[in-house]
Amino acid sequence: MAQYLSIHPENPQARLLQRAAEVIGQGGVIALPTDSSYALGCQLGDKAAVERIRSLRGVDDRHHLTLMCRDLSQIGQFARVDNARYRLLKATTPGSYTFILEGTRELPRRVLHPKRKTIGLRVPAHVVTLALLAQLGEPLLTSTLIVAGDDEPLTEAWEIRDRLDAQLELILDGGRCGVEPTSVVDLTGQLPVLVRAGLGSLAPFGLD
Repeated sequence: MAQYLSIHPENPQARLLQRAAEVIGQGGVIALPTDSSYALGCQLGDKAAVERIRSLRGVDDRHHLTLMCRDLSQIGQFARVDNARYRLLKATTPGSYTFILEGTRELPRRVLHPKRKTIGLRVPAHVVTLALLAQLGEPLLTSTLIVAGDDEPLTEAWEIRDRLDAQLELILDGGRCGVEPTSVVDLTGQLPVLVRAGLGSLAPFGLD
């Protein structure tokens, strides 16, 4: 049975953030609110937890997982970012974007796309998520909380508890989240390529 913590969406309680960080550090998979929808999250280096997220989602290793970072400098640690890409990232983070970038050697091979060696990265514009990332002191490996077989994310924490109570260690209830996902932009080439149109405006990339 998952621990269920109701956290304030604008002033998250420090003790609840600390508890969530402890659960993640112990190999737990959690559900957490973001600026787009609820997400599944686990520790980057935990192989078993990563495989559990893929199983819950019903995806294989060719599906990009997303490394959720607290700021732009953290993205630079885990992805190859030149000056042009840095300017684009600086103009659009934090925000409802996921960027496909080539990973650095800081990342375990198992979290990278097996052929392209890429990963999704983002800095969310959500108080609870950013506070949790600050508490952790490291990025969180995540995936949109779409249960295998569903078409849309679960939008309420109580729905997540009803569906996944026995399969998660903790649920952070930060209130209702939406169903529209992030905009996904591939920045591995010379020009930005739209992978998925979502919440984030495409104007900064010339893709609108």
